[in-house]
Amino acid sequence: MTTDMKQDIQGKNILLAGVGGQGTLVASEITARAAVYAGFDVKKSEIHGASQRGGPVVSHVRFSREVQSPLTPAGEVDVLIGLEQLEALRWAHYVRGNGFIVLNTEMIPPAQFGEEFIAYAQDIEGFLISKGFEVAAIDAGSIARELGNSKVINVALLGAASLRLGFADEIWHSIFTDHFPAKIRDINIRAFAMGKDAAKGH
Repeated sequence: MTTDMKQDIQGKNILLAGVGGQGTLVASEITARAAVYAGFDVKKSEIHGASQRGGPVVSHVRFSREVQSPLTPAGEVDVLIGLEQLEALRWAHYVRGNGFIVLNTEMIPPAQFGEEFIAYAQDIEGFLISKGFEVAAIDAGSIARELGNSKVINVALLGAASLRLGFADEIWHSIFTDHFPAKIRDINIRAFAMGKDAAKGH
């Protein structure tokens, strides 16, 4: 990236929240690499519990000309990527007042719902909008089914988030080329483009 292009991109604080098995940490790594490719200082941190059993998985990615801490304070996240709706709701207080939330419409009831029925929160998208956030609700599961690969949900959501991150598609494609084996590279590039298209207009 040239210096002039870099000046057009502002530093960002990004939070990714999902549950085990959704590829939250892979999406976090791809995002961090994109910022590195763009020439920024980058810090990343991961917080995860019993992820193999569907537990919460959260990752902070921060990029700027200089980043001191890997953790974004509450109220300072620019972009929240919610791979699961309840996890997006759980971490929404970290997003700044006019921040952008990419919300996967998929609902995965937490494991602790198993013994006793507790109603899943309704109209999370509407609630987040009522709090002043800009929300792009994406049916990433449908994109994955159309492409025939359930593992591309995270990349589809990254495509949606890319509208607010400022990196050129060429940077993302370079990451996919470096990160993914050739046999799944094209499907991830397609998932990214479909997620980006789905978020346009939000």
